[in-house]
Amino acid sequence: MPADQAPFPATRFRRLRRSPALRALVSEARLTPADLIWPVFVRDGRGERDAVPSMPGVERLSIDLVVEAAREAAALGIPAICLFPYTDPSKRTEGCEEAWNPDNLSNAATRAIKDAVPDIAVMTDVALDPYNANGHDGLVRDGVILNDESVAALVRMALAQAEAGADILGPSDMMDGRIGAMRAALEEGGHTGTAIMSYSAKYASAFYGPFRDAVGASGALTGDKKTYQMDPANGDEALRLIERDLSEGADMVMVKPGMPYLDICRRAKDAFGVPTYAYQVSGEYAMLRGAADHGWLDGERVMMESLMAFRRAGCDGILTYFAPEAARLLNG
Repeated sequence: MPADQAPFPATRFRRLRRSPALRALVSEARLTPADLIWPVFVRDGRGERDAVPSMPGVERLSIDLVVEAAREAAALGIPAICLFPYTDPSKRTEGCEEAWNPDNLSNAATRAIKDAVPDIAVMTDVALDPYNANGHDGLVRDGVILNDESVAALVRMALAQAEAGADILGPSDMMDGRIGAMRAALEEGGHTGTAIMSYSAKYASAFYGPFRDAVGASGALTGDKKTYQMDPANGDEALRLIERDLSEGADMVMVKPGMPYLDICRRAKDAFGVPTYAYQVSGEYAMLRGAADHGWLDGERVMMESLMAFRRAGCDGILTYFAPEAARLLNG
């Protein structure tokens, strides 16, 4: 017990818990809509939406409806929306050429959002899996995920996204050296204001399954991603990866998944003091939403408790599919 803390009964911790007003005064963490980033899945067509069965309440939206989602986000005070495309299987190739097509779904959606809702930040995903016939985040040759060749492709993808108007690039591929290569290309290309939020500590997790359903990568994936995503047993390695990405020009860093890795969030924030984010991934969302839909959990309460946990762990913000629902609650 600290020397300056009086013993019971002079100190009664329950004194400051006895009313909502007192609890609010001593609350150590705060959660607002400005702490949220909303991941949205983009599909082709117009006026089209289709449900993601493994993510109840989440839909793939055509670009016109993604624009409406961006308007909703802005009205709720959510500062950023993150785009993930559902690419037609016919456009998925071993060379991933669609990834840097200036008119692909992600780039077209970015331009549409920035035209309609210019003040909202658009974040994009930089990885090859939505465009890859093999379902991997990098190029594949003879069953091996290539690093340096993949980085060159990812740089082309990043430049196309910056030219489309993306505010934040989110490299989620976990190839070595990609942050430095992207930063150099962005500077040379005149995109000096484009921010990078690196998926620095992205684990080879079983919690990504519903996301892969949503972007259509589940059936295409051959093998696993353990040669480039992190071993869930490792924590020190995460800090080395974060330090490397910051040294190469990342502006913000991310831990993914979120709730099973709150210790990494706290260690990262304590070690580096930089803007630190976590992704409450599809599997986390699905298990909470599924339990709530079955009446096994109080959905609103577990949603808000889970989001507050990220803030308590040191995160500056959270990517979460709960973003609009949580923002509505926070706005009263």
